[in-house]
Amino acid sequence: MIRFAGRGIIAGAALAIMAAAALVDSAPVASQTTAAPAAVPVEAARVLATYPHDSGAFTQGLFFADGALFESTGQHGESGVREVELHTGKVRREVRLDPHYFGEGSTSWGDTIVSLTWKHGKAFRWDRKTLRKIGEFSYPGEGWGLTQDGKSLILSDGTPELRFLDPLTFAEQRRITVTYQGRPIRRLNELEVVRGEILANIWHQDLIVRIDPASGVIIGVIDLRDLAAAVPVTDPEAVLNGIAYDDRTGKLYVTGKNWPSLYEIALPGR
Repeated sequence: MIRFAGRGIIAGAALAIMAAAALVDSAPVASQTTAAPAAVPVEAARVLATYPHDSGAFTQGLFFADGALFESTGQHGESGVREVELHTGKVRREVRLDPHYFGEGSTSWGDTIVSLTWKHGKAFRWDRKTLRKIGEFSYPGEGWGLTQDGKSLILSDGTPELRFLDPLTFAEQRRITVTYQGRPIRRLNELEVVRGEILANIWHQDLIVRIDPASGVIIGVIDLRDLAAAVPVTDPEAVLNGIAYDDRTGKLYVTGKNWPSLYEIALPGR
């Protein structure tokens, strides 16, 4: 088991909180009578295992369904949805999007997969067994990350808001605004529901925030800065962007765009 915490857990936690707090759309004005915000726990990522990952995959979505690992990828002409073998990183099967679409986040729903596109306002539904397209939906704004909680699909769009959508019709059910110590946090990207919390990475920040799905309040931060710094990539867009939780094994995995490795990391608080 490897702990990436070379900068020190306490110092790393403070810097992670500062980095998260910097990503705000607006901030309340402090007054002399305003109470200090409660501290948010920050944990350095602990890597438990490392697996190969396709360094050509511009990872946008990552999830498990019935023990199988799936991934959606981006870039025009390269976007697709694939099933991946965990221990080898090999692509078992794949379907490509039309070249003019830029693929984004994805998740499972029943025997299907739902995947987003970035700026086209279109989501596709795929049969999970065959990867055959069986439907599509439209939504306003951009599509970034996607997950589900057993009742709703949950979509991020780069703003501080997460939308909860009907899994069959894509009709919006409700929204929450994600906040850190009272401040809205934008650039929320890849999403995953883990043990009743929504985990979200912040685009271009090596952090995963733990979100209360009822209130939108960030209740914890996973600091992956040391892990990301050790990944042998030079492209500034090769950022952290993949979170997958296997509820059959209770294991949590992360990767990034064009990263050559996928990492199992310890669950928060473990």
